[in-house]
Amino acid sequence: MTTEYGPVAIWTALVAIGVATFAIRLSFIFLFGRIDDVPPKLELALRFVPPAVLAALVVPSLVTIRPSIAATVLDERLIAGVIAGAVAWRTENVFATIGVGMGVLWILRFLVF
Repeated sequence: MTTEYGPVAIWTALVAIGVATFAIRLSFIFLFGRIDDVPPKLELALRFVPPAVLAALVVPSLVTIRPSIAATVLDERLIAGVIAGAVAWRTENVFATIGVGMGVLWILRFLVF
């Protein structure tokens, strides 16, 4: 059974989601605008947010389920990701990491595989 939603329902959902997102972000801005000093435990926890977000964005595209272990290990995205991770660990330079990772991916994708 298919359900068709009208334009009013779609726009209502979009506006409601937008208002909720804005309210969540505004609440943190308002909260940290009123607090003079961030508690040390919260500051320590917030240090882990960027790596967690990066891992949540990158890992699903690197990890694949292939019929064999060899096909999984030889996936060009995984190889480029491991090399980019090594560059990031060694240089701590975002642009070098992106450049090397994309370069290796393009070389593997268009010249090797």
